[in-house]
Amino acid sequence: MRARLALAVSAQNCELREIVLRNKPAEMLQASPKGTVPVLVLPDGQVIEESLEIMLWALQRHDPAGWLAPETGSPDDMLALIASCDGEFKPALDRYKYPQRYENADTSDQRRRASDWLLGLEARLAGRAGGGLFGARDSLADAAIMPFVRQFAHVDEAWFDAQPWPRLRAWLAAWLASPLFAAVMVRYEPWQGGQGPTFP
Repeated sequence: MRARLALAVSAQNCELREIVLRNKPAEMLQASPKGTVPVLVLPDGQVIEESLEIMLWALQRHDPAGWLAPETGSPDDMLALIASCDGEFKPALDRYKYPQRYENADTSDQRRRASDWLLGLEARLAGRAGGGLFGARDSLADAAIMPFVRQFAHVDEAWFDAQPWPRLRAWLAAWLASPLFAAVMVRYEPWQGGQGPTFP
């Protein structure tokens, strides 16, 4: 999702191939043997396999919304927060959302760990009338972190809505109500391989 957000906001033309991971086409595995999404194959054959790297590639080419230029802090500050999300919050989220994939995963402990991290986002948003994590407008950090907060919220929405993070809930709700989010969440028919793009 975060790769698609950056591709969309930067107005990069691309051929979208919707992949069902339980039925990976041979062409996908040839481009990226690790077999996970997203995968961006450039016209010169270069392959970018990490969502954050795809975001940076797209925004460095065209950044009309200024996602790489936060109103407060620096690009390095944004990358540090994203790294904290990916290194601390995301592992707890995965074990909370998919405990069957992890031996001896304690979902209550993982939810607590993730919640502790989210309280830091709530504090960061404190004192701001709307806006994002690094100023009054959205940035790379907002787009890179929001999809994982959305996943966390959807595991137990009633519990999430009862937690002491009103600013975080408002921030997430604003993203989910945005035209950009609606545009990247359109569902397409799965790509089977040996055919053209799912959506040009």
